[in-house]
Amino acid sequence: MTTDADLHGTAPLDTPVTPPSKGLGSPRIMGVGTAVTDHSYSQREVLDLFGITDPKVRSVFLNSAIERRHLTLPPRDTDGAVLPEAQGELLAKHKRTALDMGARAIRACLENTGLDLADIDYLCCTTTTGFLTPGLSAHLIKDMGLLPRTSRVDVVGMGCNAGLNALNATAGWVTANPGKIAVTLCAEACSAAYVIDGSMRTAVVNSLFGDGAAAVALTADPPDAAYGPAGTPPAQDGPRILAFASHLITDAVDAMRYDWDDDQNKFSFYLDPLVPYVVGANAEQIVDRLLTSAGLRRRDIAHWLVHSGGKKVIDAVRVNLGLTRHDVRHTTDVLRDYGNLSSGSFLFSYERLLQEGAAHAGDYGVLMTMGPGSTIETALVQW
Repeated sequence: MTTDADLHGTAPLDTPVTPPSKGLGSPRIMGVGTAVTDHSYSQREVLDLFGITDPKVRSVFLNSAIERRHLTLPPRDTDGAVLPEAQGELLAKHKRTALDMGARAIRACLENTGLDLADIDYLCCTTTTGFLTPGLSAHLIKDMGLLPRTSRVDVVGMGCNAGLNALNATAGWVTANPGKIAVTLCAEACSAAYVIDGSMRTAVVNSLFGDGAAAVALTADPPDAAYGPAGTPPAQDGPRILAFASHLITDAVDAMRYDWDDDQNKFSFYLDPLVPYVVGANAEQIVDRLLTSAGLRRRDIAHWLVHSGGKKVIDAVRVNLGLTRHDVRHTTDVLRDYGNLSSGSFLFSYERLLQEGAAHAGDYGVLMTMGPGSTIETALVQW
């Protein structure tokens, strides 16, 4: 790892997309839906079920700002002890859990937007918690009965930031296909990516992640409907996506990664303890670049929807961007109730913002995710 000063010097990889000009279709978020697994556990319950007594490990769990997580725990023997799961069993769990949650999240999204399965023209699925060929998209099209002509893409292995990477690709697709409907699905069966060995390395990961899926529907209005006679956007139910901006912190490429554990014969996820500070040190430059492209400042942003990466990550972002605890209330509430849901966390926060009814016409919002790379992804939206 490098110093904060070094990290500030890392060059950005791309330039935000400028807001759509008059005459071009505008990508728009139509609705969202979420799903989790059936069983949730308190942090203390997880510790007790796995028989973890080390005071340091227990402290990591109990001081995480997480109250409950939805998990798919391993089977138990006749004495109630948790049985180990081989890598093949974890991959099977990932397929089963991600497909179940993913289908329910898509159906919830469609119900919230008044759409049917036959309306979906494009499906983009993202996951990091297991590998599957063919990907989740093919299995969902078959199992759910989506039309075989549905275009699809799978984004695999990008981590917690991947939801915005997938949304970027989906926004581009609907812009190129105005009037058609696209769905982005983030399906993360984090219970299929755990190693239990009693070490502090795995304790940090095992205390944090939960199972969850989130789907969001997008469309782009035809060019002749993109703007009204006065050059203003038409009245719409969901926010328009104005720009994206990415930042890859190349000096921290190994800070979040999967390694093969020879002792456990399975993959093990690693989180560097300095990740919160790395993310915080780079948050300002990417957000300011995103906003400058639209002639905005941070004070112009009414809604901040940040990835629920963990208590320290949220605090680092909040402090470096000068945000209030109220600004990140949905982020911290999602962490409290679900833990880190990886790529779909920010959509759980978006759903809560909609349920709150706090977003009004003209409001600007920033979506922000962070993950392996190390990467920060952002998007600017306007209601």
